[in-house]
Amino acid sequence: MALKVVALVGGVGGAKLADGLARLLPPANLTVVVNTADDFEHLGLHISPDLDTVTYTLAGLAHPQRGWGRADESWNFLETLRTLGGPDWFQLGDKDLALHVERTRRLARGETLSQVTADLASRLGVKPRVLPMSDEPVRTVVLTEDGELPFQTYFVARRCEPRVRGFRFEGVERARPAPGVLEALREADWVVLGPSNPWVSLDPILAVPGLREEVRARAVCGVSPILGGRALKGPAAKMFAEFGMQPSALAVAGHYADLLQLFAIDNLDRSLAAEIESLGVQTLVMDIRIPDATARARVARSLLDSMAERMQGEGVV
Repeated sequence: MALKVVALVGGVGGAKLADGLARLLPPANLTVVVNTADDFEHLGLHISPDLDTVTYTLAGLAHPQRGWGRADESWNFLETLRTLGGPDWFQLGDKDLALHVERTRRLARGETLSQVTADLASRLGVKPRVLPMSDEPVRTVVLTEDGELPFQTYFVARRCEPRVRGFRFEGVERARPAPGVLEALREADWVVLGPSNPWVSLDPILAVPGLREEVRARAVCGVSPILGGRALKGPAAKMFAEFGMQPSALAVAGHYADLLQLFAIDNLDRSLAAEIESLGVQTLVMDIRIPDATARARVARSLLDSMAERMQGEGVV
């Protein structure tokens, strides 16, 4: 019998792992809960970068090299906007723009983010359930040496250059898990923490009231976003260093130590396995790089097999 899995993800790495799981699990057995604290308003449009990256990846539409945005994209809108003196720092392709316009239109007429997400994902051919972490707005504010910056300003406009001192998730205390999130967690055999940035992709999800406690009550398997001291993608390693921590798979495991039963690290970090296991976490050592569909399925298969073996060892299956 196939496991029931809830994957908590944000960004390109998490989307790729979700795609690997989707290639192996029946659609009804996989729910993907996505960070929405990266969402923002731009040009009057509601932009949901992580939701879109996950949706495009699961639909087979994501740009294969960038990971974000759509393949075979055109940029007429952005180029024209630039000639008119408009803000062009956030790249919006023509096909991508249509999704933002439609999302904004539906939200304005009273649909919730989870309702809009479900319909758009279905129209793009996505089979597993994709849920935003919350229908209420939560916004990551990055506390930097240059002051407080909205996440997209820090991440895109400032290219992650300012030194980070902390984070604030504006509105999270008023947020509730989106419909279906708690139910999926309670029915899950395992929760998978994707190879996403711990600070700005997964911490916002876990900060939604009630979610961390619900995840802690489940069996949890994480995948390190850092291998050989470097992030698979994005500024996670830089953030660990700026907090005075050595960027490593060990640091990531420590970040989630109260949640994890299993943690996958790369072969490059084999020497860290014993220290991670001293935290009470079983370590899986493998090639965790997932550049293409074959690699995604391979990593997902290793994780699913390890999770099933753990359940059998505990007499659950």
